[in-house]
Amino acid sequence: MKPPVHQEQGPATTLPVGSPAAVRGYLGLLARRHRGGFATVVALHSAATLAGLVGPWVLGNLVESLATGTAGGTIAVAVGWYLLALAVQSAFTGWSRMRGSVLGERVLADLREDFLVRSVALPTGVLERAGTGDLVSRGTTDIDRLDKSVREAVPELAVAVVSLLLVIGALLVTSPVLALTSLVGLPLLLASSRWYFRRAPQSYRNESAGYAAVSNVLAETVDAGRTVESLRLGERRVGLTDRKLREWLAWERYTLWLRSVWFPTIEVVYTAAVLTTLVVGGLFTLRGWLTVGQLTTGVLYAQMLIGPVDLILRWYDELQIGQASLARLVGVHEVPEHDGDESARPEGRRVEAREVRFGYREGADVLHGISLDVAPGSRVALVGPSGAGKSTLGRLLAGIYAPGRGSVTLGGAALSRMPAERVRSQVALVNQEHHVFVGTLRDNLRLAAPGADDTELRAALDAVEAGAWVNALPEGLDTEVGSGGASLTPPQAQQLALARLVLADPHTLVLDEATSLLDPRAARHLERSLSKVLEGRTVIAIAHRLHTAHDADVIAVVEGGRISEYGSHPELVAAGGPYAALWRSWRDER
Repeated sequence: MKPPVHQEQGPATTLPVGSPAAVRGYLGLLARRHRGGFATVVALHSAATLAGLVGPWVLGNLVESLATGTAGGTIAVAVGWYLLALAVQSAFTGWSRMRGSVLGERVLADLREDFLVRSVALPTGVLERAGTGDLVSRGTTDIDRLDKSVREAVPELAVAVVSLLLVIGALLVTSPVLALTSLVGLPLLLASSRWYFRRAPQSYRNESAGYAAVSNVLAETVDAGRTVESLRLGERRVGLTDRKLREWLAWERYTLWLRSVWFPTIEVVYTAAVLTTLVVGGLFTLRGWLTVGQLTTGVLYAQMLIGPVDLILRWYDELQIGQASLARLVGVHEVPEHDGDESARPEGRRVEAREVRFGYREGADVLHGISLDVAPGSRVALVGPSGAGKSTLGRLLAGIYAPGRGSVTLGGAALSRMPAERVRSQVALVNQEHHVFVGTLRDNLRLAAPGADDTELRAALDAVEAGAWVNALPEGLDTEVGSGGASLTPPQAQQLALARLVLADPHTLVLDEATSLLDPRAARHLERSLSKVLEGRTVIAIAHRLHTAHDADVIAVVEGGRISEYGSHPELVAAGGPYAALWRSWRDER
């Protein structure tokens, strides 16, 4: 069976997948963090394995005694030793499994925490380009797939390797010949495993990537449900989802075929090892080169090899799935960190863009040589047709993206060089997407100002016309919202986001359709209320509602990634250019 043809990703940028070296480095870090736990598990299971070796040795001696007629009272003694060894083995096995489970939980907790901490610290521009589907898939599906590997596979694999070495050592002590016959299937084992593991890792990675692609398409379709419905894109989205599902299922079938070939081959190896040991050992016993006791012990030890070998192969196979998921989790650590230059400090509040070019893909610029000068305290409106590049320009001015060429500065310092925290404390972007976090309204508001008291919180709510509906709630600021709590309407969620903006108190704001979820009359009323709060701040507003442009000090008309007109509302209307046409069209629609 041939592997499916790997479908290249489209133009969307995805988060990187960790390189083998990065995965090994991260595993080494986890091993160092938990070396005490690993050592304890290995030591406990070593004791359990040593106790397990006593049983075959006792049985071999008993058979030898019966064969030579010297059993006497050895049967009772043998049974006593056997039961004692079994009890010790059971106790240490149970203890080691308990410690292994605790170790697995701690390692898994570290994995989750490391991924979450790094995900939160990812540059905003990276997430803007990659989308949330890939990140969500890594934080859910890949973590879930690693669950079994970390909880069971890693401890069990370490235990199995120790057991294998101890059993082979016991075989060598019993009879070097039987140790060799027990390894008769080793060439076939190595060849089949090499065949399998050369194909499996990449196949599992493709399978994980296929599942992530399905999640991404579904998330995009759900998020843009109204757009899909209004533009009658349902069949196209269903077709895309079906294609992604077929690609994912093709890799699922291929990895299943790999296992269906490999597993039966392993069973043949196990059978061959025991059978060869029994046949060769029997011939050696008939010739007097081995005793019956040695043969019995050797065959039992050869059969004991199946357990650890089976565990190693089974868990190693499980680790291929885990390794693919771990590589995707480690991949977020390979996104270049942008700590910024601490020396990059703005001297003033003037925002300037000089000959800015920017594209989401190499060689496909969205913005073409844009220059813009925003004076402190002024209000600039970016208007133009959909797809002209207004939101992209807004994100550049907010420091979300770095320009491909040219520069965007705040107070003379490049925004792309500043530490993210410094940028966010001075420039804030508010767009159409507003998230309500799980917790109380008070908790949601204090995300922007942890030290704010209730008076300040209520003042911020009143500033965005939200005080009335918050006071009408049974528990006021203590009302639980978000998943499982009180449901907020989209306009209320938008007002909550704007209240957070008031509390954050940045001196420069980029508003990208920040009041789009309100009806035109309510939006106009809210903007007038906000104007008092925003007085003295620099405001860059991106809007299709041209009353925002009417109130602005300066209007920049963006068309095709370029600024085609620049000036005040009266100047542009008098010029009779693109803005005047937009204004007349908007007035007629009203």
